[in-house]
Amino acid sequence: MPSVRKKLAAVTAVAAGAALVLGAPGAGAAPKADQNLPKKLVKAVNPDKVQKHLIAFQRYADQNDGNRAAGTEGHNKSAEYVASKLEAAGFDVTRQEFEFVYDETVTETLTVGGEDIPVIRMAYSANSPEGGVTAPLIAIPEDETPGCEVSDYSADVEGKIAVIQRGACTFAEKQTAAAEAGAVGAIIYNNVDGALNGTLGDPEVGAIPTGGVTQEDGAKLVAAAGQEATLDLQGITEQRTTKNIIAETKTGRHDNVVMAGAHLDGVPDGPGINDNGSGSAALLTTALELGATPKVNNAVRFAWWSAEELGLVGSEYYVSQLSESEQFDIALYLNFDMIGSPNAAYFVYDGDDSDGVGAPEGPYGSADIEKTFVDFIKKQYKITTQGTDFDGRSDYGPFIEVGIPSGGLFTGAEGIKTEEQAKLWGGKAGVAYDPCYHAKCDNLGNLDRKALEVNSDAMAWAIANYALSTEKVNGIKPGGKKSKAAIAKLRAGERVLPKVANSHAHEHAAVS
Repeated sequence: MPSVRKKLAAVTAVAAGAALVLGAPGAGAAPKADQNLPKKLVKAVNPDKVQKHLIAFQRYADQNDGNRAAGTEGHNKSAEYVASKLEAAGFDVTRQEFEFVYDETVTETLTVGGEDIPVIRMAYSANSPEGGVTAPLIAIPEDETPGCEVSDYSADVEGKIAVIQRGACTFAEKQTAAAEAGAVGAIIYNNVDGALNGTLGDPEVGAIPTGGVTQEDGAKLVAAAGQEATLDLQGITEQRTTKNIIAETKTGRHDNVVMAGAHLDGVPDGPGINDNGSGSAALLTTALELGATPKVNNAVRFAWWSAEELGLVGSEYYVSQLSESEQFDIALYLNFDMIGSPNAAYFVYDGDDSDGVGAPEGPYGSADIEKTFVDFIKKQYKITTQGTDFDGRSDYGPFIEVGIPSGGLFTGAEGIKTEEQAKLWGGKAGVAYDPCYHAKCDNLGNLDRKALEVNSDAMAWAIANYALSTEKVNGIKPGGKKSKAAIAKLRAGERVLPKVANSHAHEHAAVS
């Protein structure tokens, strides 16, 4: 039987719900700040409490065809679980609704010379004719920008299925160029190990049936050029509604908010326990242990994003709905996406670009956020962390784009642990940080409890410290007046994140 998988991909989000939780400007009616709060919160947040929320997420997935993808009951129940826990604890909670296009794969098969080749239909791919499209394969030459322009295709591509290497431009651009050259189908093969699970990013751009295969199978298809193949890709799309969950403390000043977020949705292929039940459950535990009326100087706003797996749709929508003044009211943003990978790395987002990889440094203040995480993990657990690039592939992206200082933690996805990292952190070299990334086996057994503990504690430490003071990030002293003009000056200048590949790192962007 053909495999049946559900994929989600987003288009423009449309408001359908309540206003955002923003709180009144100025200081909240908070008692004197508790300077021992960071130590108390770290002690209160423990893996057993986090595990209870993960068990709930697993059960909601089990009740929903094994997943918690946005727009499904698995996600809806997870979101209501989070919201109800927060409301019971006294938080002001908003369910921020928005619309997106749901894309469900019904059929995805590829046959060449009687051999079945595993293929993954790309979200928003055009449907093939019933029974598939049968045509000869043609290999598109590999160069620095393979298949990105119509000129990359010879006249011989007319009426054939183009086999194209991943890289340099989006999947959408590759299949569009192939279609304009006359191809009747496109198969994009990976340029690294592993399956190629992607999206065209927009339901309007699908021109020809388009699927992804592994690097190894891509080599087979290139060698089989000239042979007839049958590519059968079928899917359905429809508009659905999902929601972000936003909660804010009632105490602390609401014009210098500490914000922390994690995406709650998973992919359709599994329960999404490490990705990203881990960050979501730890964040919920931290919020509940902090409480709705903590003794803080700055209010704390928590967010559980939806449709992150579709291109950061929930967080992008949230930021887009903020006025400039409301953006300035957010002192910083902390992101927690995959913090319990079973072959864990200990990555901290590279706020000062000391690694010199990919994107530049984060907005002013991001370097201090990085240092806060690095120093705590080193002192508390004797673990040396490494930097990870701000590549725009998780929910910090929309915040960075408007100049909000950002940072966070990440234990790795499908990337391969090196020998040096295995010596530094333990685990197995030559194996993915999360071998079950975006797969059915991302369940309760797919976690490193030590990594979950370390990162949950680091989360609690950072949130509590910044709830007391953000002076090192934005110069605002506890109890001091806030100059929005000064904040605007700090955030001045346009920041452009680089295009990135579908992977996580995360398979969020529609870039090949």
